[in-house]
Amino acid sequence: MESTSARITRRADALSSRLRAVGERVFPPTAQKSLRSFTSGEVAQIVGVSDGYLRQLSLDGLGPNPEIGPSGRRSYTLQQVNELRRYLASTRPKEALKFWPQRRSADKLQVITVANFKGGSAKTTTSLYLAQGLALQGYRVLAIDLDPQASLSSMFGLQPEFDIGENATLYGAIRYDDERVPMRDVVRPTYFTGISIVPGNLELMEFEHQTPRFMMESRGRPEELFFRRVARAISEVDTDYDVVVIDCPPQLGFLTMGALNAATGMIVTVHPQMVDVASMSQFLLMTSDLIGVIEDAGGRLDYDFLRFLVTRHDPRDVPEQEIVALLRDVFDNDVLDATAWKSTAIANAGLTKQSLFELSKGAVGRSVYDRAMESITGVNVEIIELISRVWGRSG
Repeated sequence: MESTSARITRRADALSSRLRAVGERVFPPTAQKSLRSFTSGEVAQIVGVSDGYLRQLSLDGLGPNPEIGPSGRRSYTLQQVNELRRYLASTRPKEALKFWPQRRSADKLQVITVANFKGGSAKTTTSLYLAQGLALQGYRVLAIDLDPQASLSSMFGLQPEFDIGENATLYGAIRYDDERVPMRDVVRPTYFTGISIVPGNLELMEFEHQTPRFMMESRGRPEELFFRRVARAISEVDTDYDVVVIDCPPQLGFLTMGALNAATGMIVTVHPQMVDVASMSQFLLMTSDLIGVIEDAGGRLDYDFLRFLVTRHDPRDVPEQEIVALLRDVFDNDVLDATAWKSTAIANAGLTKQSLFELSKGAVGRSVYDRAMESITGVNVEIIELISRVWGRSG
């Protein structure tokens, strides 16, 4: 008779094989995920200049050379968008920070954790669109997938069971034994110019399993305490990035505590349903207790900002409106003004492991695309403004 463990293993293997087959139909094994080019109109909006100005630059042979389509339409790769940013920053120095917002020498690395232990609060979606939105604005981004389920890694075209080997997650850089590797060894480039990723898979659970044993064995060595290890790994690549976005797992384990200690800012996602809000209340109480433990052990968590983001929001839903009003009444300015709207466009894009940034309007419908992008842009603009304030660039 088949054992329960064998039955579950068989089901897991069957599902992995089917998912791989589905993935190969969308992205064949010989193909790699790639990012589309952007129209001159999109680039003008992204960079903050007029389409006519871009056309004139192209006619004058200045800046990057866009691809000219059969109908005369110009398009730019994201790499060319960054070249355009550098060109504009050099020729319009008074607006250099607008066009080229990357860290200056005095600016500290921003490490943003996206957290909540309630599943379905859109942590991964928030992390994905924040990382990609930052990259489109010219920032150098490191995305860290701390969730063993590795949904963020999947969105970047990595299937955790097949594409991510041993010691290739953050666990490889924070483990306790002699197999630990430098942080740069677990960082991978992505198809999305400006974004690197530290992928996740089930290997991350080893940190949860090994930490209690190590804590018993490491008395008297506070520099080796588990909650410092994520920050120490990130510090090895500090100069390579402007912003680190950490997608936390949906539980308050040792990995999440390490991420909280490494963070300079925190985004707590919340779905505007009463059961989710009640769950978040427990999350905050538990987080407070855990942070207290870290602080008692010598950790220091002085966040530059902590904000609540309402996700999967239907602004036409009256009960949701009431819950959002409750959150704003309780948390005041700590709730972002923008909310992440519930969107069929985002959901449909996710079915093929893509974001809206990777699709044209025609792929999902112009009106739903524009509506979803308005919401995404609103959230990202607020978070970028928070980063800019930390760097002393705005009031």
